[in-house]
Amino acid sequence: MLERKNAQPLYVQARNILLSRIENEEYGVNEKIPSESELCQEFGISRMTVRSVLTELVRDGKLYRIQGKGTFVAEPKFVASSTSYIGIREQLEKQGYEVSTVVIGVDVIDCPTTIARIMGLGLEEQVYYIQRLRNVKDVPLSLHKSYIPVSYSPGLEHSDFCNEQLCEILSKKYNLNRSSVTETLESISASEEEADLLKIRKGYPLLRLCDSILDKDGRIFEYSTVVFRGDKIQIRLQYDV
Repeated sequence: MLERKNAQPLYVQARNILLSRIENEEYGVNEKIPSESELCQEFGISRMTVRSVLTELVRDGKLYRIQGKGTFVAEPKFVASSTSYIGIREQLEKQGYEVSTVVIGVDVIDCPTTIARIMGLGLEEQVYYIQRLRNVKDVPLSLHKSYIPVSYSPGLEHSDFCNEQLCEILSKKYNLNRSSVTETLESISASEEEADLLKIRKGYPLLRLCDSILDKDGRIFEYSTVVFRGDKIQIRLQYDV
């Protein structure tokens, strides 16, 4: 029962109680929670208020709805830091998850105009275009695309991208080491290609992380984009100020 004399609004109290039950596993993953009417009766608040609380928890990825069946507890999101200095694969493996990589393509292409402008390259320069899909527990999590000048890393196409991280290959084989990174994070909607690879519907919410990776001489030797399923991961950013 909610405390009506508490300065904290009833809406917030109800949300905190449900969140606590989820986090303490009183409601298990994929378990159906009480119906709106049951929660209205338990908390003594209106159906509109209960529905707003549940909608917020669904938006936050704590719950999910199935039409005609009810509201269920969602699987916890993976939590990862920026990939600027440690790859997503390494982070998740350290957390005990089984991560696999599918190499979609390793191609030599003429540098696209947008990428050439970002990297400070001539349009006539060729780059490696490397596409990889990361799976966790056999479920697609992220799509990685990297552009690397061929002149910086000849023979890169012969590397084992399934079992080695790209940053380690560039460091060990070509002495291309990160000195600084320019990074952007934005929310996007899945394109048809992304939806097909990540096994989601077109227009599904995604997080896109874009990195320009520079060496000690200020040269951008890699430009990458990583697209994450928004329902599967939370990106944690930490800064020292």
